[in-house]
Amino acid sequence: MEATPLAERLRPTTLDELAGQEHLTGKGSILRTAIEQGKVPSMILWGPPGTGKTTIANIIAHTLQVPFYTLSAISAGVKEVREVIAEAKEKARAVLFIDEIHRFNKGQQDALLGAVEKGIVTLIGATTENPSFEVNSALLSRCQVYVLRPLQEESLIKLLQQAITKDGHLQKKHIELQETAALITISGGDARKLLNLLELVVNTLGETAIITDQAVMDIAQQRIALYDKSGEQHYDIISAFIKSMRGSDPNGAVYWLARMIEGGEDVKFIARRMLILASEDIGNANPTALVLANATFEAVNKIGNPEARIILSQCAIYLATSAKSNASYVAINDAMAAVREHGDLPVPLHIRNAPTNLMKKLDYSKGYKYAHDFEGNFSSQEYLPPPLTGRKFYNPGQNAREEELRRYLKNLWKDKYGY
Repeated sequence: MEATPLAERLRPTTLDELAGQEHLTGKGSILRTAIEQGKVPSMILWGPPGTGKTTIANIIAHTLQVPFYTLSAISAGVKEVREVIAEAKEKARAVLFIDEIHRFNKGQQDALLGAVEKGIVTLIGATTENPSFEVNSALLSRCQVYVLRPLQEESLIKLLQQAITKDGHLQKKHIELQETAALITISGGDARKLLNLLELVVNTLGETAIITDQAVMDIAQQRIALYDKSGEQHYDIISAFIKSMRGSDPNGAVYWLARMIEGGEDVKFIARRMLILASEDIGNANPTALVLANATFEAVNKIGNPEARIILSQCAIYLATSAKSNASYVAINDAMAAVREHGDLPVPLHIRNAPTNLMKKLDYSKGYKYAHDFEGNFSSQEYLPPPLTGRKFYNPGQNAREEELRRYLKNLWKDKYGY
């Protein structure tokens, strides 16, 4: 009989053993306090793979000492959900853990709603996708959303050291952990993937395992699957897809798209990533890209497989062959950095709203120049707070559309912003 995987053998059973997530499970945190008091609400655990979502669910059930049911949204349907709820009704209290809850359709999620409302089950849903998009608003409003963060290098190295010193199987071998960069890079912050990769490397190297980056890379290239829809190289493939479109290579884009489709990837996940790219990497160089990407997202939701592949291909090729600009992305990041640096700067008086006489007496809106009262529907005035006067956040990209915007802005503002 094949041994239980290392990640499962080392799965934490208490919050103190959980790697990372101190913001949720540290002393005095909201979630830890709720668990310790036995007053756990229904919740959605949102975070990357291998950050502890399933582990937290198991710890909650163990701590509360209540019946614990597990369903996978990949294989379970409405029938399975109703069967669990029927069983839970006979218990005083039960926890229902649903992995990949974002894959449940509206009907499946609706089947949960009544049981959650009545307290028949405490729902714990795990998702790698933004629950605002994937979980029905009615169900989401009855759940707390807890965001799990990717594990940092320090936590990952600690996990490796704990595995080598505490796991019964690994203790029997002579393991020398000389380098960790390759293990951490390939695992991508996924604790489960990290530990199982460590076990693969150790088993391949034999009784004396000297772990170097080169050894890890050689073994990984030989043994790790090229694509696994359950998540092994989920983020590597989507990264290659995005970078191909960003790099204006339609051939690379459709190849990586095909890899995802053949691997059974969720078409909504693919479409959502293209929607983000249309704004982040194309932006005002071609505003139509965002319109087409949004239409693609809507279309694949209506059409589904197998025809969705055609729509996804059309959009991927369009995005790859479009002019590129990240100027809007850079602008909002710079503006947010300024907000964090300068804090809540007061709105200049001349552009404040003045709906009451008192506000007018306090000079709210005094001196404001209504743009449409001036030639060209423009009046030169300052819209930023004094510490940021003249600050430029948006720098038009080097493409035909934004060069036109640059000329327009320079004609309006002259040299004020240096366009």
